[in-house]
Amino acid sequence: MLSDCAMSFASPAHRLITRLQFYTQLAEDERAALDAAAAGPPIAVRQRRDIIREGDSPRGVNLILEGWAFRYKTLEDGRRQIIAFFLPGDLCDLHGYILKEMDHSVGALTPVRYTEIPREKIEALTGAGGRLGHALWWDTLVAAAVQREWTVNLGQRDAIERLSHLFCELFFRLRAVGLVDGCRCEIPLTQTDLAEATGMTPVHVNRMVQELRARGLIHWKGREFEAVDLDGLCDVAMFNPTYLHLDHEGRHLDANG
Repeated sequence: MLSDCAMSFASPAHRLITRLQFYTQLAEDERAALDAAAAGPPIAVRQRRDIIREGDSPRGVNLILEGWAFRYKTLEDGRRQIIAFFLPGDLCDLHGYILKEMDHSVGALTPVRYTEIPREKIEALTGAGGRLGHALWWDTLVAAAVQREWTVNLGQRDAIERLSHLFCELFFRLRAVGLVDGCRCEIPLTQTDLAEATGMTPVHVNRMVQELRARGLIHWKGREFEAVDLDGLCDVAMFNPTYLHLDHEGRHLDANG
């Protein structure tokens, strides 16, 4: 299985670049610009600690290098809703640095290494326009599309569809950045994490996981996840990956090298 450790000597933005090139093929100087922007010292955060909290003033844009993070909101009585998962190569809100203060928190699900890209470097990258600017806007639009699917998940899909859809989404996103080996990948989530992301109780999540196993669709033990029957899982979820925009729709902008 591919792991972050196996890629430790790659460029800091290599997973971000890999994903952006599903939208359009970047030129060498554009890839170098992204690497230079992400070349700051990596910051390590321990598992289940916050990267940034609601009310904090953001200074730049955080790029996840290794590990999983999540966006969440907490109610006054302590109940928590997970709103998004951030995987290696994900930017935590490309334009979030313009906010006076954060209106949500971002925490580390696993041990995380990230780098903070200063606002002036983000503005230089996005303000340059052209192919790189388009690719970064695509990334922002995909993040919004994922959020729309999560809203549909909570509002319309039943429990087994909801959980299946999330598994499919995570699998496709991990595959896009080279973190899937055949049908296997790591999904380091607890049933409580899944409950807080899907609006179910942990007990209900457990029942749905057992149902998916019984149907021969998944195998999941610890962190190790296998989509035993990916097509079948997609059918149960009514999953259409179009919203992830991984079909190279910006090929008309491709660089020659």
